[in-house]
Amino acid sequence: MSLLGVSIFSLFAAQFLKIFFIRPMNFYTFFTSGGMPSSHSSFVSALTITVGLKHGFSSDLFAIVTVFALIVTYDASGVRRAVGQQANVLNNLIKHLENKSSVKERQLLIKEDLKELIGHTPFEVFAGVLLGAVIALLNWYYI
Repeated sequence: MSLLGVSIFSLFAAQFLKIFFIRPMNFYTFFTSGGMPSSHSSFVSALTITVGLKHGFSSDLFAIVTVFALIVTYDASGVRRAVGQQANVLNNLIKHLENKSSVKERQLLIKEDLKELIGHTPFEVFAGVLLGAVIALLNWYYI
């Protein structure tokens, strides 16, 4: 498989596994972000490992892809996770305000709940990185 093919396969594998890890079990979770394992982390780790195997772990290309992967995984467990926690607080605040406001005021607050499952815990990121690495290694040595 090509570099891109391995990475995309790893992304879809992670998205598929989310169906079984996120409760309640639901096929819709295949199309969502956040949760276990991190598909972003799986995607970039498969790319990074495959680039390292193909071009050498001391190559400039591997260094560039590694920096990119570190940024993506940091963002998945840091910034995006914080956004999800903030969405949770805002949703709870809005529900609290809705109980104390008129119908017209409720309609002005927000049309639908903010999405809370956006980021990942460090364990979910680690699981995504591990999944991507395993897929890249299996592809390199067996396919």
